[in-house]
Amino acid sequence: MTENTSAPLAGKTILMSGGSRGIGLAIALRAAADGANIALLAKTDTPHPKLEGTVHTAAEQIEAAGGRALPIVGDVRSDDDINQAVLTAHGEFGGIDIVVNNASVIDLSGSVDLDVKKYDLMQDVNVRGTFMLSRAAVPMLRDAANPHILSLSPPINLSPKWLGGHTGYTMAKYGMSMATLGMAAEFGKDGIAANTLWPATTIATAAVKYALGGDRMMKVSRTPEIYADAAYQVLIQPAREYTGRSLIVEDVLREAGVTDFSGYAATPGTPDEQLYPDIFLD
Repeated sequence: MTENTSAPLAGKTILMSGGSRGIGLAIALRAAADGANIALLAKTDTPHPKLEGTVHTAAEQIEAAGGRALPIVGDVRSDDDINQAVLTAHGEFGGIDIVVNNASVIDLSGSVDLDVKKYDLMQDVNVRGTFMLSRAAVPMLRDAANPHILSLSPPINLSPKWLGGHTGYTMAKYGMSMATLGMAAEFGKDGIAANTLWPATTIATAAVKYALGGDRMMKVSRTPEIYADAAYQVLIQPAREYTGRSLIVEDVLREAGVTDFSGYAATPGTPDEQLYPDIFLD
């Protein structure tokens, strides 16, 4: 396929965990604007009472944005669902160019208060899901022209502030990052890039609203589009050169020439210094 320099993700196939709403959907829509193919592996077959969006409504939005969508109802905790998603995406689109590990569970409870089932869920979705989905796609990624794995997880910061603040969640998010950076080292010889990406401020999503601080926190966050624009910049980089990095959303955009982030404020006109800093960053 001839590379389209004006739309570098045109015809590329992205396999994403989650993506029914929020940051994952925003990333999918940004890629769809180039004409990308998006396969979504998500559980949201039917509407949630509190949360907007299903895998089917996300697919409709992707198609409307100019991409091709493949909604796959499944659970990233299931090996059978992962393998089926990889095979289905390959069968539908002829390959897989990019894996986006977007699915994640958050619970900031302290170690004594954290429910055992929630601990297991965070480990299963965040860590195991990231590892297994990435691993399952490696044979297809090896055949891709510019293959990328991108995980929405933070740099590994061993400061006691973050290690001890919410140990269960910290382990789960750092596990995502370790799996990703490990794959960068392991599969660099195959030309497969693997990077993590994390924002400097909170992002106005359901996770922030319900797990962090309600509407007050939403108002001092940035929109998911800033994450999507940064992810896009990462995914168009040359895979053999741009890998093994723990990236920050705003730094990626600055390197791409973006100097004004005011348009990303969830509440228009909010000064940058009033935005709420995200966790894991000093």
